[in-house]
Amino acid sequence: MAAAEEAQAPVVYTMENKPIVTCAGDQNLFTSIYPTLAQQLPREPMEWRRSYGRAPKMIHLESSFVQFKEELLPREGNKALLTFPFLHVYWTECCDTEVYKATVKDGLSKWQSILKAHGSVDWLIVVVENDAKKKNKTNILPRTSIVDKIRNDFCNKQSDRCVVLSDPLKDSSRTQESWNAFLTKLRTLLLMSFTKNLGKFEDDMRTLREKRTEPGWSFCEYFMVQEELAFVFEMLQQFEDALVQYDELDALFSQYVVNFGAGDGANWLAYFCQPVRSWSGLVLRRPIDMEKRELVQRREATLLDLRSYLFSRQCTLLLFLQRPWEVAQRALELLHSCVQELRLLEVSVPPGALDCWVFLSCLEVLQRIEGCCDRAQVDSNIAHMVGLWSYATEKLKSLGYLCGLVSEKGPNSEDLNRTVDLLAGLGAERPETANAAQSPYKKLREALSSVEAFEKHYLDLSHATIEMYTSIGRIRSAKLVGKDLAEFYMRKKSPQKAEPYLQGALKNYLAEGWALPVTHTRKQLAECQKHLGQVENYLQSSSLLASDGHLTQEEREHFCQEILSFAQQPPDSPGHRVVLPMHSFAQLRDLHFDPANAVVHVGGVLSVEMTLCSQMPVPVHVEQLAVSVHFSIEKNNYRKTAEWLTKHKTSNGLISFPAEPTTLPASQPSLPALELHEVFERSPSDNALSTTGIICRNIHLLLRRQESGVSLDTPTGLSLEDGPHMLRCHHVTLEPGANRVTFQTQAKEPGTYTLRQLWAVVGRVCFALPHIHPPVQYDVYSQEPQLHVEPLADSLLAGIPQKVKFTVTTGHYTVKPGDSLQLSNTEAMLILGQAQSRAVISSNSREKCSEAWLRIQSSDKVTSISLPAAPAYHAIEFELDVLSVPPAPASPGDRDMLGTPEPPAKHRDRPKAGLCMASTDHKVSIDCPWSIYSTVIALTFSVPLRTTHALLSAGTRKYVQVCVQNLSELDFELSDCNLTHTGDGAALQLVPLNTQCQQRIYSQQSVFFVWELKWTQEPPPALHCQFSVGFSPASQERLSIPLKPYTYEFHVENFFTLYKVQAAIAPPAGLEFCRTGSLCALEVCITRLADLLEVDRDEALTEADSHFTTRLMYEVVDNSSRWAVCGKSCGVICMPVAAQATHRVHLEVMPLFAGYLPLPDVRLFKYLPHHSAHASQLDADSWIENDTLSVDKHGDEQLDSGSVKGRGSVHSAASGEHKGLPMPRLQALPAGQVFNSSTGAQVLVIPSQDHHVLEVSVT
Repeated sequence: MAAAEEAQAPVVYTMENKPIVTCAGDQNLFTSIYPTLAQQLPREPMEWRRSYGRAPKMIHLESSFVQFKEELLPREGNKALLTFPFLHVYWTECCDTEVYKATVKDGLSKWQSILKAHGSVDWLIVVVENDAKKKNKTNILPRTSIVDKIRNDFCNKQSDRCVVLSDPLKDSSRTQESWNAFLTKLRTLLLMSFTKNLGKFEDDMRTLREKRTEPGWSFCEYFMVQEELAFVFEMLQQFEDALVQYDELDALFSQYVVNFGAGDGANWLAYFCQPVRSWSGLVLRRPIDMEKRELVQRREATLLDLRSYLFSRQCTLLLFLQRPWEVAQRALELLHSCVQELRLLEVSVPPGALDCWVFLSCLEVLQRIEGCCDRAQVDSNIAHMVGLWSYATEKLKSLGYLCGLVSEKGPNSEDLNRTVDLLAGLGAERPETANAAQSPYKKLREALSSVEAFEKHYLDLSHATIEMYTSIGRIRSAKLVGKDLAEFYMRKKSPQKAEPYLQGALKNYLAEGWALPVTHTRKQLAECQKHLGQVENYLQSSSLLASDGHLTQEEREHFCQEILSFAQQPPDSPGHRVVLPMHSFAQLRDLHFDPANAVVHVGGVLSVEMTLCSQMPVPVHVEQLAVSVHFSIEKNNYRKTAEWLTKHKTSNGLISFPAEPTTLPASQPSLPALELHEVFERSPSDNALSTTGIICRNIHLLLRRQESGVSLDTPTGLSLEDGPHMLRCHHVTLEPGANRVTFQTQAKEPGTYTLRQLWAVVGRVCFALPHIHPPVQYDVYSQEPQLHVEPLADSLLAGIPQKVKFTVTTGHYTVKPGDSLQLSNTEAMLILGQAQSRAVISSNSREKCSEAWLRIQSSDKVTSISLPAAPAYHAIEFELDVLSVPPAPASPGDRDMLGTPEPPAKHRDRPKAGLCMASTDHKVSIDCPWSIYSTVIALTFSVPLRTTHALLSAGTRKYVQVCVQNLSELDFELSDCNLTHTGDGAALQLVPLNTQCQQRIYSQQSVFFVWELKWTQEPPPALHCQFSVGFSPASQERLSIPLKPYTYEFHVENFFTLYKVQAAIAPPAGLEFCRTGSLCALEVCITRLADLLEVDRDEALTEADSHFTTRLMYEVVDNSSRWAVCGKSCGVICMPVAAQATHRVHLEVMPLFAGYLPLPDVRLFKYLPHHSAHASQLDADSWIENDTLSVDKHGDEQLDSGSVKGRGSVHSAASGEHKGLPMPRLQALPAGQVFNSSTGAQVLVIPSQDHHVLEVSVT
């Protein structure tokens, strides 16, 4: 019964709270069973299914069993869940009917009536069976009778509310089964009651929260209600759910504070706006801070009290969840948010009170975490705790400044009074930490007690924080703490200790590109350097600060004046100057050369105009601006000619320099580019777009610390180069912004000059730019005199005057009056210079200087050109006309002989594509006054005209055609065309058929001239002809000199017509027209037109009875594949050598296409026998069939091989032997001796009727 008595008074608000279960009936019976029940109940977990779709959880149920009293039953309006009895159990072991009726039944009735009166429906009746009592009473009823009576009397429709527990104190299988059934029932009923009552409580709490907009709503009242729910979750060891309740209270209160700051305040917030009178810090060593809870309950808590209590409860739950590092994270957020909330609520806080509260809270959280974790865990999770260390250090520094513990003279009386007030607000030390030697309370009191103690604690905290930041790689934060430490040392007049921290912070900010921290840190460093007497470092920092745009104008002028004041002081030693970097003083923006190509000859003047952008806030007088120049001689001097330099140097002469940042290095562009990607999140239910955003895939590369080897500002120890080659400019005043400074130098020695350094001397200070980048060079050259002769046109044309440009580059030679050029004359090329021509004198940069007259004197062998006087490194340019006599074309040779077949009519008037003009070279020797050697130049002239000839026939009438082609881009006027021949002029006449005496020939066009040959007696076998025509450019005016005509010579052989060939095709018998696929008759008529002539006397000529005959071979071919020759396509005939002798040949041909088809070609050859003895015994036709004929051709290109290798007969084109037998030879008749009268004739062929596909030939 002792356990039951202890359970009667449950302790409220402790971690030992358990759900209450009341026990009525036989208390002695329950006392005997209680130890086993308390041990077995929480052993098996139960699944707890909650409302609103929350996930089920497995929980172990424990209960606090108390004796049933009516006072324990909840009354109307009582919302306390911790004192709420969730289940009521009635215990009995009655086994006698009489006892049941006398006592037990009345007790059960009274018990149930009390429960019904209070509306409690969660009850259970337990009947305990005891075998010992059953043996002592033999006349008792069976146990089932008592149980049935109880169920009938009290359970009605809830028979499961009455359970039997058999022999609970025995160890048997029956007992164990009974226990299992009883415990299952007890857990189920207890969980059902718990779920029901907890759900009702949550609904009531939710209703209360929805009334928060009503005027009388109180946050403190709601706070106690929701905390009651958190206590219940904590009682069930559902710490995560309990933490959620406190987080919701935290968020609700924070939102009200934010709304208050926006002007929408609640009335109950006035409770938390009362002035702060206590700042003892957080209390984390108690599970529940009852003092602060009572303050909240009585609505007397300040903002700090509420926040402290709320965080202490969150901390306790987080430690139960084994998440101590989240405690540190939340604590840091809490401390910062409290500071802001006090400002938003305009709470009156004494100076320093909030710093004390933050400092004590930081150390309390740290010690609480260290108390529940071992050292290894703490060391591995410094990243979570270092923020609290840093915040505590910052607040301790603020307290030190506020209480005068950092000043050089120590605290005064006002500081001491303030310190006493702050310590009084701490109150008495809590009992939990009274015995701790290093409690936050003791540390703060000790730190504020004296200057030495404060310095010790502040340095310990600062060094520990820096070490922690460094160990986790947060170098920026470590440097920031070091910067605060440097400020502390400066206050303590110890600049030598402050300098390393400032240098480290500045280096870090420079490497990472933080502009404003760089400026602020550099100001502190300059002050430190000034106190340490580091003159050069101080001047360097001052120059950087004077050019820093993040400072005010007054601050910049102050630092600039510091530099100018030092510069005006007398130097310590003669010639000693302090060298500072140039980029903080002025920046080189661009540079411009004059001449623009930065090329000048020896003795020339070069100007260099620089644009300097002064970074100083005031005008600065510079005693000297100097540029160090490095001289070098190019190894390949032959490349450094004026032409090469002009072509390979920039033309505008402007060189721009990239802007140099004055405070930040060029490390930012080296960072990788952002890799941004879109992110979409869709609802799992309806796939609707819920959220969208952008993420950076390479954030780990962008935010990592950039370890850089960037030195501070500019490396010290700049070396100044001095030498004989310097560009100087004295007494220049640089105004703020862009300034133009001009340097001039006279070139003395040829070579390459590179601008290395730029100096600006201001008194004792010299600003230096150690390297001018990109490299800037100018070249000085020395040039030999040269003569260049080049045509003005793309090509020179022969036969007409052409202009040639002479360029004399004087180089280092000075042309004196009387100097002249001596040109050797040639017969084929004439120099047509006028008596006086103008020459232009210009500089090497092609700037015109003057003009002068040239005097040209010509003789038979030499043309003298007097040059005007010109200084060195200039150019003399003039133009002369030259005339090349067009050469007579070479004899056309065999391929242009007129004995070849005539070209087809459709190709006669069209020149061949891709023809090139013939050219001829003329070399001229020129003697120059500056050299003992002659200069030989070559000029190439192209002949603009091309001439061809052809022999045309009309029966026995003959015509000579001359084609003149214009291959140039100019148009010409042709005049006085003439064709003559050598021989008897009376027997042979050339009658011109052209009536125009002048005719224009356009570019890439042709003009034809025709003469008819007439003779009165037998013509000679060959004629030698000469064609001549005058030509002149059509676009020019009349020339002052006569031009020689263009001539062309050629030979005409075998031009008399001997044979006439006529062919005719007749349709098949019975048809009017020829049809495709049908055989047609081809009749070839060969007629001799002349008697025996001299050209007939050859090997083919035979004589019999004073009659002469010759052997001819005919061949019918169709190269266009329109006809198929059936049978033999060639044969040998014996032709009488007599006028009008005729031979007819009949063949069969088949048309392959329909339409008007040209007739097949008929060709004649002379048949020349072999001279061997047995050659005459062989049949001529056998030679033809054996393909052993040898054809002698005249080499004409127009003779198509198809005429020899035609359809139906193939002749060998190579002479030789066939199987050891001698071969006859075929000699093609010249085109002038054969006239084909059927050329151009066509035959109509109609398609056959059974052809489904019609092929028509169109000619």
